Amino acid sequence: MPANPGILNAKSGKGEFEDLFNASMKEQDFKVGDVVTGTVVEVQSDYVLVDINYKSEGLIAINEFRIVDGVREVKAGDKVEVLIDRIENENGMIVLSKDKADMLRAWTDISKAAENEEVIEGTVVAKVKGGLSVDIGVKAFLPGSQIDLRPVRNMDVYLGKKFKFKVIKFNKKRGNIVLSRRALLEEERDSLRSQTLDTMAEGSIVTGVVKNITDYGAFIDLGGMDGLLHITDMSWGRVKHPSEMLNVGDEIQVKVLKYDKEKERVSLGMKQLTTDPWEAVKATYPPGTKLKGKVVSLAEYGAFVELGEGIEGLIHVSEMSWTKRVKHPSQIVTVDQEVEVVVLEVDTENRRISLGMKQLQANPWVELKESYAPGTIIEGEVKSVTDFGIFIGIEEGIDGLVHISDFSWTKRVNHPSEMFTKGTKVRAVVLGVDIENERFSLGIKQLESDPWSNIENKYAIGTQHDVKVTKTADFGAFVELESDIEGLIHISELTTDKIGAVEEFIKPGQSIKAEVISIDKDARKIGLSAKLVKLRESKADVDDYVKKATATSKSTFGDLFADQLKNVKTDGKQ
Repeated sequence: MPANPGILNAKSGKGEFEDLFNASMKEQDFKVGDVVTGTVVEVQSDYVLVDINYKSEGLIAINEFRIVDGVREVKAGDKVEVLIDRIENENGMIVLSKDKADMLRAWTDISKAAENEEVIEGTVVAKVKGGLSVDIGVKAFLPGSQIDLRPVRNMDVYLGKKFKFKVIKFNKKRGNIVLSRRALLEEERDSLRSQTLDTMAEGSIVTGVVKNITDYGAFIDLGGMDGLLHITDMSWGRVKHPSEMLNVGDEIQVKVLKYDKEKERVSLGMKQLTTDPWEAVKATYPPGTKLKGKVVSLAEYGAFVELGEGIEGLIHVSEMSWTKRVKHPSQIVTVDQEVEVVVLEVDTENRRISLGMKQLQANPWVELKESYAPGTIIEGEVKSVTDFGIFIGIEEGIDGLVHISDFSWTKRVNHPSEMFTKGTKVRAVVLGVDIENERFSLGIKQLESDPWSNIENKYAIGTQHDVKVTKTADFGAFVELESDIEGLIHISELTTDKIGAVEEFIKPGQSIKAEVISIDKDARKIGLSAKLVKLRESKADVDDYVKKATATSKSTFGDLFADQLKNVKTDGKQ
């Protein structure tokens, strides 16, 4: 028997424990780089102690554990996967890493996702050059071109948000992972587009989201494809800019107006979801209706007034005032001004309503017609001189026109400025007032009697007169019978001798005796013959000649005078 069995038993027990421990270590076979599961034993200020069934506990830096709501997410008893970084440090403790275990597991998951084209989730953590940094267990790069379907200008809106991605590039050795969100969005869009195209039909009502706004309309995402909602199809009323009615991100209902399958273009309408207000215009705004409206815009020719939603009318400048010459509507109204108007005419086919403002006031032209009867003599100032006459001020805002043809009974006036200048005082006779066309007609020659009214008695056919040549022409000589009364001696009636030109026989300023052979009161022309005077003096038989000359004067002779006189200027005289 042994001398001291207790000591033997103790020694025997110690050796057995060491054998068992060493056996367990061999079973564990811990190696650097292995990932094992451990239990958190204690949480210190800088480190976390983790038991992995090794002869000593392992250390993990406290900053490898996440902070949630300001509290470090680790406590005693937690199970945690760790990577063996070193078997023992200088203190004989095993060094562990949770980050490296997470990264190894993440790389494995990412590698599998890349190979199988699986979708992974990640959180955008920062902006980097050319794109965004995404946490998917490890840091990955999301290029700017792969963030969305359209180029992204403001990347800040993505920070802190979680999205799904596809791995489009993976290199474990270089630690390079490139992600794409756009690839998933394109797949989703293509799927939605296929469904949308199957249900798309002209006239159908669909729901979409405002994707983009331009000056001419808005693009609506219908699900995989975009449609254009033009500004003119947003409202029956006037829309200055689409942003007045829509915001990016708004979900709206629209009607499909046109669908081009080949080009995959969709035209949309929003106003078409409501009744066209013009359908009731004729009943709502019959001519003569008085109402109020708001001036929405001005044009050179008038002002557009909003009468109701989608209904506008035009006040033409000519309908703004009875007396003012309105050159531009801004002289009378301004944009956003509320005005009273009366409906003049409704054209539903062309969607036009004619409005008036002056019709709400008494028509001064009616009073003018009563106050200024034809024959009334007025005196006023020449307000303006035009090519066709002069305007004389009658009352405030009312001018009367003296047409050039009413200047003189006898003078041929080439331009009104020959006789009148602006600002001079003149007398005139009222010829008439045209209420409908707002015209006040005056005459100056009517202040005197028409000298041609008694011309047949003064210068009867067959009477002889001493006349003075005022002008010569190829076809004859013009002569003055009295002030402003002229006649013509045709070249064939100048002399009994044969001549080649008028001035071979007589020149302007010379006098000659001639006999009246024709009178045309309507054309205000008198024909004379010096030849006939000579024949009478020689006591020749002139009866046949007179008959022939008189007959000629009524047809050929008169026509000849008329045609040739058209082209002759007689120094202001007719």
